[in-house]
Amino acid sequence: MEQTLHQLGGLLLGAVPTVILLGTLYILYTFLVHRPLTAVLAERRSRTQGAMDKARADIAAAEARTADYEQRLREARQKVFKNQEARRQQAIQSRSQAVNQARARGQEQVKQARAGMEADMQQAMAKLQADAARLASDIVRTVLRPVASPSQAGGQ
Repeated sequence: MEQTLHQLGGLLLGAVPTVILLGTLYILYTFLVHRPLTAVLAERRSRTQGAMDKARADIAAAEARTADYEQRLREARQKVFKNQEARRQQAIQSRSQAVNQARARGQEQVKQARAGMEADMQQAMAKLQADAARLASDIVRTVLRPVASPSQAGGQ
């Protein structure tokens, strides 16, 4: 067992330069490669992250501008629809007024025509009554006229 321990001690003593070399190599790697590489990667990551943050901010700004544009577009459409509705209401009102005026003129014309017909009817009735009275008096005169001689009755 002592021999094994002695061999083990020799091996450990032979491994010391390797351990020192390995430690030195680790320290050199850390200072010469790992730290600069970590710094470059951190800078790259920060630049990439910054670019991504900037891209996200640009996307958010574009979305905000798009939302603003869509809102203004909706407002413009509503304004157009309101103007169209106002014009349509105005046209309906104008049409309604024209119809009412035409109806009033038509009723006035009908009233005037009825009044004219009534006046014509009154004149016709008066004329008919006058003609009836005249015809009645002619009939009465003809009936009551003395009978004429036969030669006169013959027509010669």
